[in-house]
Amino acid sequence: MGEWSHTGYAQRIVFGAGSVRRLGELLEALGARRALLVTTRGRLASADGARVVAALGSVLVSTFAAVAPHVPAPLAQRAVGQARRDRVDAVVSFGGGSCADLAKAVCYFVGREAGPPGASGADQPALGHVSVPTTYSGAELTPFFGMTDPATGRKSGAGSPTIAPRAAVYDPELTVSTPPRVSAETGMNALAHCVEIVYSPKRTPESEALGLAGAARIVRALPLVVEDPGDVAGRASMLEGAVLAGRCLQNGTMGVHHGLAQLLGGRTGMAHGLANAVLLSHAVRFNAEAVPAEVRRLGEAIGAPDDPAGAIDALVARLGLPTRLGDCGVTLEDLEIVAQLSRSNANVAANPRPVSEDDARAILAAAY
Repeated sequence: MGEWSHTGYAQRIVFGAGSVRRLGELLEALGARRALLVTTRGRLASADGARVVAALGSVLVSTFAAVAPHVPAPLAQRAVGQARRDRVDAVVSFGGGSCADLAKAVCYFVGREAGPPGASGADQPALGHVSVPTTYSGAELTPFFGMTDPATGRKSGAGSPTIAPRAAVYDPELTVSTPPRVSAETGMNALAHCVEIVYSPKRTPESEALGLAGAARIVRALPLVVEDPGDVAGRASMLEGAVLAGRCLQNGTMGVHHGLAQLLGGRTGMAHGLANAVLLSHAVRFNAEAVPAEVRRLGEAIGAPDDPAGAIDALVARLGLPTRLGDCGVTLEDLEIVAQLSRSNANVAANPRPVSEDDARAILAAAY
């Protein structure tokens, strides 16, 4: 690894069935008095949504229930305006990665209005964020967010140490209502985080260890969740893998796989987790030439030391997910545009093996 620097965040993780009831306690610890709930209409109207609202009690003064995939920029502007209008001092996200990302966008833009963002994860944020994930995206722990410009289809991101959620509540009971297909796709996203951290040039010893442990747990647990969605124990095991996947993201960079997945999502509207599932094995094969020892360690962690990419393909097939971009509504024109855009993508630039436009085109073609 050579030289490295590790950042630790002032972050509390509460895990376990029924832990949603501790939301009020966590907000009180942050000194919050006026919270904004960020979620989707469906989640808010559900029985689980009622549990979240009840746990928040009188601290809940504002609700933004219009979250959409890939966080369209106009939606983020509306949410920021609502946070200002209602004078909130904390944000609670409830749902998948887009809910967490929109909440972090609110924290980021409100924080910028208050002054320069803090340089350390220990600095006091303008708005405290408590995340309650129902999928396995990892966004509930990280200090950055993605946002899409509807006019151009470009997805970009921003962040600062102070927008990492100050607390996260992992309640496996809240994930039981998540459809198996959504669980499969977001679970593959969590696996992809672990995979790319294992060979990230910016990883630390801790993030690599978390990535390997997370990959091992996810590969075991994710099929159980999809095959028996009501099994809370299986859900808990997968959620533990998601915690590791989110934690490892805090000290490392993504690579060509996540870069291309983001670009595909912005261009086509394809679900981020699905793009992850289809592209992951092809990115691993591309990088194996440059980082063979790291790829072998990944293979050992998931029980396939000689062919981790093949094991990933088998997992995607077992989950019943599409294995080709062409089966997901992606066109050849989309591939060409994404290949051209890859030159300016920060994640693609951070890949351990340099990626030319032709390389990106070849990875996409292999997945098509």
